[in-house]
Amino acid sequence: MIEIDENSLKRYYSIGEVAKLFEISTSQIRFWESEFNTLSPVKNSKGDRRFTPANIQQLKLIFELVKEKGYTIAGAKQELATKSSYYKKKVETIDKLKKIKSSLLDMIEDL
Repeated sequence: MIEIDENSLKRYYSIGEVAKLFEISTSQIRFWESEFNTLSPVKNSKGDRRFTPANIQQLKLIFELVKEKGYTIAGAKQELATKSSYYKKKVETIDKLKKIKSSLLDMIEDL
């Protein structure tokens, strides 16, 4: 679902790219940015947001809690504050498993 090409050399992603990645509107991302102080993309001189892979990981956590698990904004904030390291490890583990699956599928195709 939400994957960034690890082979990409991109250091920053535009808000439009991130919105497509999560299949949500750019206004939803801006709202989450105002609500979750841990989410702070870099802004260029024009004020355009540039999201790093770390910002996208944080968005994954917020997305999972709010959109997939149905938490309210207040509930997601509280959950992130109390279990931040748990969710971060969970997202990292899922990403690693997806990479392994992809590698295995590539191996099968090569056979």
